[in-house]
Amino acid sequence: MFDKNTFVNRRKQLKNKSLKGIALLLGNTESPMNYKDNTYHYRQDSSFLYFFGLDFPGLAGVIDFDSGEDYIFGNDVDIEDIIWMGPQVSLKENGAKVGISNTAPFAKLFDLVKQVQDEGRTIHFLPPYRGENKILLEKLTGISSLVIQSKASLELIKAVISIREIKEDQEVKEIEKACATGYAMHVAAMRMAQPGTWEQKIAGTIEGISLAGGGMTSFPIILSQNGETLHNHDHSQLLQEGKLMLCDAGAESLLHYASDFTRTTPVGGKFTTKQREIYEIVLAANNKATELTKPGVTYLSIHLAAAEVIATGLKDLGLMKGDVKEAVAAGAHAMFFPHGLGHMMGLDVHDMEDLGQIYVGYDDEIQPVDQFGTAYLRLGKRLKPGFVVTNEPGCYFIPALIDKWKAEGINRDFINFEKVNEYRDFGGIRLEDDILVTETGAEIIGERVPISPDEVEKIVQKG
Repeated sequence: MFDKNTFVNRRKQLKNKSLKGIALLLGNTESPMNYKDNTYHYRQDSSFLYFFGLDFPGLAGVIDFDSGEDYIFGNDVDIEDIIWMGPQVSLKENGAKVGISNTAPFAKLFDLVKQVQDEGRTIHFLPPYRGENKILLEKLTGISSLVIQSKASLELIKAVISIREIKEDQEVKEIEKACATGYAMHVAAMRMAQPGTWEQKIAGTIEGISLAGGGMTSFPIILSQNGETLHNHDHSQLLQEGKLMLCDAGAESLLHYASDFTRTTPVGGKFTTKQREIYEIVLAANNKATELTKPGVTYLSIHLAAAEVIATGLKDLGLMKGDVKEAVAAGAHAMFFPHGLGHMMGLDVHDMEDLGQIYVGYDDEIQPVDQFGTAYLRLGKRLKPGFVVTNEPGCYFIPALIDKWKAEGINRDFINFEKVNEYRDFGGIRLEDDILVTETGAEIIGERVPISPDEVEKIVQKG
């Protein structure tokens, strides 16, 4: 846990956003896997963690914008809890750790909320994403759980995002820890990329590395030799010589800060000529995006610049044709690069997207582009020092998409479908780094996971 002044100062920043009434921030509860006492690994709500710091279930926090008071509600343990869990710190002691003296049993939260309602003051809350908290908010506020999501406070959402999007130095250090674990995960996956290896064995091994590093994975591992499926969580196959293994995986630090890397590895340790050619194109797009990343630049413009690098490379190979800028403007590149360049990252791997991705990635100046491929760009707005973003261009050959575009004549002026058909069994390549926006530019966080094709081949060959 960070020093208590961290949480005091964060709540102070929120109080300085000119909101009135109270902010009601609910922590998460335990979530059963198959019966009440057999629960999933506990994960606290990230906004609660950010402002209140306490990483255990059954809590709620309140910030009173009018009085300046902060509160934590929760229940102390009884003797039965102690028998199973051992001695526990009291709620009052935990409150003191984060600079809060106003602590009370959880039931008292209902009294406070009713008092605020009777006084005609506003109750701000963030969009709930778990069923238990939707039901709890209904009981607290009287708003139906069926519509509670739409009644979340836009004022509070924007205020929280404006604070959380700028990472403190200590947060960056936590992300560096997660990246160090992520590095070990990906190098291990490369070493295991041998013919006949079960994908699940690799996925399980690197998940174990994450757990051994102090935290769970930051999202379910994507690992497959069918990398043309962007989020492929099927790990059922045995790796085959000559195929590419795409691994998209990251870890959480002890304090729940995330890493998120993707590497694509030749099974057996040798890229074919085709594979190396496409790999070099994606790597060039990745490097170009990092080079362009700096304060004041929109990530939308960087995404489009990376798309032009990919389109240029594919044109050189005869897969695309015509003017590159016109092709990208028409969205022709998206048959090969059908997703966005990256997203925010921090306490969440897709940072704060529970608050509404549109508010995290866009603003009044920069709005999403309604075009296939670019429409999936999760971050488009101007970058600021302290942003942590992912940079993950890719190139994929998706047979169903190739067939659809060819049959419908989509972007036929820019795509050589006959040549593309030679790559139907290629799979996909994605290369992803985690980037800190600095005062003058950007830097890759931590030691860069091996990415040059020669280096990757050597790691696999050593095993």
